[in-house]
Amino acid sequence: MNFSKLQATGNDFILVDARTIEGEWSKLARAMCDRHFGIGADGLILAQDSTIADLKMRIFNSDGSEAEVSGNGLRCFAKYAIEKSLIGKMSSRAELSNLYLAIETLAGVRKVKAYMSGNKANRVEVDMGLPQFQPEQVPVKIKVDIIPILDYPLVIDGKELTLALLSMGNPHAVSFLSRPIADFPLAEIGPKVERHPMFPQRTNFEVARVLSREKIEARVWERGVGETLACGSGACAIAVAAQLLDYVEPQVDIILKGGTLTVSWDRVGEVLLTGPVEEVFTGEWFEGKS
Repeated sequence: MNFSKLQATGNDFILVDARTIEGEWSKLARAMCDRHFGIGADGLILAQDSTIADLKMRIFNSDGSEAEVSGNGLRCFAKYAIEKSLIGKMSSRAELSNLYLAIETLAGVRKVKAYMSGNKANRVEVDMGLPQFQPEQVPVKIKVDIIPILDYPLVIDGKELTLALLSMGNPHAVSFLSRPIADFPLAEIGPKVERHPMFPQRTNFEVARVLSREKIEARVWERGVGETLACGSGACAIAVAAQLLDYVEPQVDIILKGGTLTVSWDRVGEVLLTGPVEEVFTGEWFEGKS
């Protein structure tokens, strides 16, 4: 089975053209994503045929669980689909300076704009859709009187957290800190927030510190993966929550360990995520490895 490995601000994925093949994808994701015995990645992404979009994307986390959507995964997927000519008549469409795709995900169809340099997509913008704030949309099992939920108190191991809760097609809990994020014990607190009983589908957890009205530094604990160098949907969740709290401007840079992502939101429409994307290498995976 041929694969490509791509990364978007350090969030790395293995991509496979699965339009004509079947597999035990959860098991395969665990094997391929293993950083010691496999290829090593945050997730496995499959390209499949779609009846409602150009292509369908399925994404499996490194623990084998299937995710609804991934902002950085979508950006890697778009580059992969374009440069591997997975979409009909791509050779002629790639002559345009900008290339537009529609990609089906479990969270719905997402629109993508690739900034082209020749036949290469070096930067990709994703329409991440509308943020959702109702508890049943996140989902989170709590009763509150005020929506959106921007200051929900949660105590983990004696540490008091204040959480903004929302969905970007997948669940997010964002905590804004007043001290440097490097000091936060994410490895200890992250898995306990992810698996807290209030989150029936678990959650992604972000800690962030506002540096200015145009910049935020952040770290992300991704559901089913652990701490990653970047998270596209997490960056969007941070930017949305920060805007609603009047911390930032409509466009803000989210500075993560793997690089910087730019998020734009007008408080009315869809959230736009932009950043670089690169192919790392290609190879073959033999059936016996899984």
